[in-house]
Amino acid sequence: MRHTLQMNSRGIRRIPGVPRVRARSGNAILDMALVLPLLIGLTFGAVEYGYALYIKHSLQAAAREGARAAIVSGATATDVQNAVDSSMLAAGFAQTKYTRPPTITPAAWTTSAAGTTITVSVTTTWGTAGISVLPSYLGGISATKTLTGATTMRKEG
Repeated sequence: MRHTLQMNSRGIRRIPGVPRVRARSGNAILDMALVLPLLIGLTFGAVEYGYALYIKHSLQAAAREGARAAIVSGATATDVQNAVDSSMLAAGFAQTKYTRPPTITPAAWTTSAAGTTITVSVTTTWGTAGISVLPSYLGGISATKTLTGATTMRKEG
């Protein structure tokens, strides 16, 4: 049996090589209890806002594909809708997650002359397409927040 302390002429000294047992304080647990909720909130906020940016990017891509379909001579509203649907499906969104049909301006875009600007807009609300991780009073996105992707292109001749 090894003793951790040894008596000498100057008093008690510790024997090298024998581990010392230390009393642990509760500071680390207290610090963790105070900081962990903040870190979890920041992480959840980053996830929520990152997903909102992904949705915005997907809406923008779908609007771009819809505009590409709309500017071709002889295009129909069905062509635009199919282009938007295939882009949103590729991004992982069901047709119930965004507004259908997309908004196309001007209203008479099918008969407009070459060079006319055509705008295609695809929208959704955060409550429909998003995931609410944080409540809005803690900085989360409101369920009524509208996310829109829009693209403007000139009609071909």
